[in-house]
Amino acid sequence: MKRIEPIGDFKLVGFNNLTKALSFNLYDFCVARNESERRSYVQYIAERYNAKRVTGILKGICDIIEANVLAVSDQDYEPWGSSSMVLMSDIAGGGASPDVPAFKAMHLDKSHICAHTYPDFHGGGKICSFRIDIDIATCGEITPLRALNYMLEHFDNDVVVIDYVVRGFTRDSEGRRVFRDHAVNSIQDFIDPTALKDYHCIDLSLQSENIWQTKMLRLNQDIQTYFPSPVNPKDPEVLEHMSMINREMRGVLHNWPE
Repeated sequence: MKRIEPIGDFKLVGFNNLTKALSFNLYDFCVARNESERRSYVQYIAERYNAKRVTGILKGICDIIEANVLAVSDQDYEPWGSSSMVLMSDIAGGGASPDVPAFKAMHLDKSHICAHTYPDFHGGGKICSFRIDIDIATCGEITPLRALNYMLEHFDNDVVVIDYVVRGFTRDSEGRRVFRDHAVNSIQDFIDPTALKDYHCIDLSLQSENIWQTKMLRLNQDIQTYFPSPVNPKDPEVLEHMSMINREMRGVLHNWPE
């Protein structure tokens, strides 16, 4: 796993107002062979990924990237789904001067994290899915790439789509515009190699535009985890359901309509 490295030997002046945005879209799939299993799946998602639990994970992200939590707003929806939004600030901004209150100083480095959950069991088949979208927008020296491993560890991940974009500019001590203050070649560089072994990864890198994307498709599958009750992994019906799971995963990865 690569650490964030600065670019070049330059000194920034004033407030670093580069915006670094990380979008993390995670999909989990399961088999629901009848209405009872579908209802059980929805209940499981509602309990495991309710708004309070998602908020707890977002606060954990703030700890990882060394940001202070300023305010939280979260909500569970009927009949399903939840949202959470956390305003945060760079810890380094707090208490910069004894004459400036810490909250006021921190708020200059304003950033936020928001998350939305989307259970899907209306596909007309026997496969259900769950998606959570987490968007982290930061400015200043906060770098959201440091939170990738934490997010991968706290969710079940069959398909993952990660987008990273750096926007705006700041200036160096000579007054020149700086459009990126840290080195990025691939998002994969910031993910634990042991985690990457379980996935097939596809990279997109537009260095000149400060845009990166990594798509991840799970390869190492524990068949039992896709079923609500114990199954024989060699049963032809079970294997057919796993084939359906994998078609669904590839369809989501490549944006196929069916």
